[in-house]
Amino acid sequence: MILAAAILAEVMATTALARSASFTRLLPSVIAVLGYAVAFWLLSYPLRTIPTGIVYAIWSGLGIVLIATVAWLWHGQTLDLPAILGLGLIIAGVIVVNVFSKTVSH
Repeated sequence: MILAAAILAEVMATTALARSASFTRLLPSVIAVLGYAVAFWLLSYPLRTIPTGIVYAIWSGLGIVLIATVAWLWHGQTLDLPAILGLGLIIAGVIVVNVFSKTVSH
């Protein structure tokens, strides 16, 4: 659950970063900085019990998919077939790690 919260904080921060206009707009800039601070703080908790590579693979993989989805739904950024297939492979990889890997404690 904490890892999921870290992912959501990172997605919110990255979405705000895209709207910050290189940190020239105050509110999106503040949301981005605070969001990343919260994301990294939350990310430190699963690192206590799950190997770093596994945590980072899940965090970055799901973050990529969610950010691409937000950009598509809210900002009209189109995804072509190769992009959609690639995102599907990322999701499949996260599922394989979580379901079949012995390094992830369930």
